[in-house]
Amino acid sequence: MRGYVEMFRLGKTYDTHKGPVVIVEEFDLNLEQGEYVALLGHSGCGKSTVLTMVAGLNPITTGGVAIDGREIDGPGPDRGVVFQSPCLMPWMTALENVMLGVNQVYRSATKRDRIDLASYYLNLVGLGGSLQKRAKDLSQGMQQRVGIARAFALKPKMLLLDEPFGMLDSLTRMELQEILLEILIRDKVTTVMVTHDVDEALFMSDRVVMMTNGPRARVGAIFSLPFDRPRVRADVLDHPEYYEYRGKMIQFLEEQDHRKLKADADARESAKQKEEEESKMAQAV
Repeated sequence: MRGYVEMFRLGKTYDTHKGPVVIVEEFDLNLEQGEYVALLGHSGCGKSTVLTMVAGLNPITTGGVAIDGREIDGPGPDRGVVFQSPCLMPWMTALENVMLGVNQVYRSATKRDRIDLASYYLNLVGLGGSLQKRAKDLSQGMQQRVGIARAFALKPKMLLLDEPFGMLDSLTRMELQEILLEILIRDKVTTVMVTHDVDEALFMSDRVVMMTNGPRARVGAIFSLPFDRPRVRADVLDHPEYYEYRGKMIQFLEEQDHRKLKADADARESAKQKEEEESKMAQAV
């Protein structure tokens, strides 16, 4: 089935001094317009690799990505990206940081219109009173708000979030999660979020895509969530199926842990046997 966003047989291989290493292979996923999907898995399983390929920041080895019927061939303003660290220009104000992208994408607009657009999204994320504050003078949570406003101000077809709340304290994280969802509902932006937090994935997403451990990571399971939008945290937590889905996701992650431990143990045993064989051969000589 085709979707608004199509990832087909997506793969990434890196060349190393020991030979090619396949990080992600045969990754297939379709998203409907306006859908919010979380990629969930252990650290190092290739979640961010998939995200950066979709963003056009990381060359695709095999397969491809199409958005609204057009295959991507690099980065573009149709995709907004928010990283764990907002990567702001510290000497610029909050408004100037958002204007960097706005000025590039909306060159034909008047200066007043561009300022109004950037200010609008900074107001939405709660920074209406901090437009002229320099990034270096903002708290970590406020800097991440600037990063979110900067992404939305480009009016992208797709939003890509790479653990955007990972460095924030729990209260700021919850507040920004709710602000982000409010803007997404208003703008109907198709979204992919990388996370390793099960509860965050459950609260934010329409579907949660579980990734197997790397190397050769791929889609391991997909959970379609029954929670209504707009999301109310208390209602989600009280939903009769919340802990059932939570348990299934944790079970999947635990199974991946067990497989990794077994694979590591098998690799050590194989290396030990090889070493013993080489030692016997050396003694025989």
